[in-house]
Amino acid sequence: MKELLSGNEAIARGAYEAGLHVATAYPGTPSTEILENISKYKEIYCEWSTNEKVALEVAGGASFAGARVLAAMKLVGLNVAADPLFSLSYIGATGGFVIVSADDPGMHSSQNEQDNRQYGRAAKIPVLEPSDSQEAKDFVKIALDMSEKYDTPVLLRTTTRTAHSKSQVELKDRVEIPLKEYVKDFKKRVILPANALLRHVDVEKRLRDLKDFSEHFEFNKIEEGSGDFALIASGISYQYAKEAFPNTPILKISMSYPLPENMIREFTSKYKKIYVVEENDPFIENQIKAMGIGNIHGKDTIPQIGELNQYIVRKSILNEKDVEHFSVDTEIPPRPPALCPGCPHTSIFHTLHKYKYIVAGDIGCYTLGALPPLNAMDTCVDMGASITNGFGMEIALAKQNDKRKVVSVIGDSTFFHSGITGLIDMVYNNARGTVIILDNRITAMTGHQDNPGTGKTLMGDDAPIIDIMAIVKSLGIKHVYKIDNYNLKETEEVIKREVERDELSVIVATRPCALLKSNPKIATYEVAPDKCIGCKLCLGLGCPAISFVDNKSVIEPTLCFGCSVCAQVCPTNAITIKGE
Repeated sequence: MKELLSGNEAIARGAYEAGLHVATAYPGTPSTEILENISKYKEIYCEWSTNEKVALEVAGGASFAGARVLAAMKLVGLNVAADPLFSLSYIGATGGFVIVSADDPGMHSSQNEQDNRQYGRAAKIPVLEPSDSQEAKDFVKIALDMSEKYDTPVLLRTTTRTAHSKSQVELKDRVEIPLKEYVKDFKKRVILPANALLRHVDVEKRLRDLKDFSEHFEFNKIEEGSGDFALIASGISYQYAKEAFPNTPILKISMSYPLPENMIREFTSKYKKIYVVEENDPFIENQIKAMGIGNIHGKDTIPQIGELNQYIVRKSILNEKDVEHFSVDTEIPPRPPALCPGCPHTSIFHTLHKYKYIVAGDIGCYTLGALPPLNAMDTCVDMGASITNGFGMEIALAKQNDKRKVVSVIGDSTFFHSGITGLIDMVYNNARGTVIILDNRITAMTGHQDNPGTGKTLMGDDAPIIDIMAIVKSLGIKHVYKIDNYNLKETEEVIKREVERDELSVIVATRPCALLKSNPKIATYEVAPDKCIGCKLCLGLGCPAISFVDNKSVIEPTLCFGCSVCAQVCPTNAITIKGE
């Protein structure tokens, strides 16, 4: 049977068919749908872990005990999980161990364009790169089998296009793989220096064996053709290269580390000029050049920044000034990203902007508070950095006797992910400052995944609700307050008061995400034209439901959630519940 699947759906299906037992992840685009789809297969235990490090460690423990496991994360998630990654490479895999890293060329939803194939090389574990959904499914089983044969975790590297594009996939039945019996192995799993030195010897031998495997790996293959040059490509870049030059000889690399050196030497010896087509870093290109092969071109011709496509590949190699491709004649008006109508974060950022505070921000949908018209965020680095960045800024400003106030803003899921340790650091070091935790009861930006504060697991089971207020108070922080984001007067009063306090304080802003199915629409508001003076204060909220027509504000009733924040900022009471 065949089905049209995205790469992420295909990976989930591949995990099911290959007899996977355990799957872990922290949601992050472009990898989120992998675990969401694995959760449909009840034979597999799956979880949203509190962060990627935890996900990799849980998966690692299950592998130790003989289970076939998969841990999935977006590119920057592997940074969080890097600590266990390098140790797990030395330890190896008892049950098959696949780590899915979804890279994001073009930064559609990420803060950098890092190339996580580099992690495979640095950690000395093999890297597979599927080029379509069928390979995404098949490579999961191949990776699990390879993992168990060579005693290694395997990195399955996808990109946004392979993760989200759909293609035809042949489905098979699940093969039940029995768990291996747990046997204590002190020298293998306790990475003391003496043990690690011995394991390093095994890792280097493993790499030599994997090089031989790569030479005979059926998905590393030469496709014959004709022309003045030849191509080497991997992953989705193979599809771009094939479409740009359908008749050109091409070496398709599906195992990008370790590379099949003999195959590459044989292929490159036949042609005067070779172009390596790959997104992000010159990962394959540099390895080939290190072999002493001189007829190689890559990033000297093909862009390293941004996503590739077939037009860019063709234009780069042929140096064509213009390449015909599909275009839309109609100019589409720009639509800047914005917080949703009724978003509980709006009142917070409105207040922070109003009082001109320095705001250390974090990763999540509330990052949109940095954009016009709210303009209420000064920094955004990584998960949890709002608290620690804010603390560092407070230290530096105090040394300059700068009286400006710093506020750190973090979401509930991000707080669980990596905010707690930063807050502990502030308590331990007698910090001053204000931290606002935006508790909207969900992991919102990645599509409403549950987290430790929602009361549900990924598998749909009821779970204890972790109380953020209780966590914060348990750290010994005296000033901890809960506010209702939709009460603008209370929000402003509490934030102003706590920012002026000469001690550490935490404000927990509690309102569920407006898009949650369990959070029904409150009301619909409208503007009385005769009372509207065109001051545009309501427009300053950035709510997509509010527009400005003929010098008057107008509320689109189908978008209005009824949060009432616009009515609270209106100086003439021109905004009221519709019909009242």
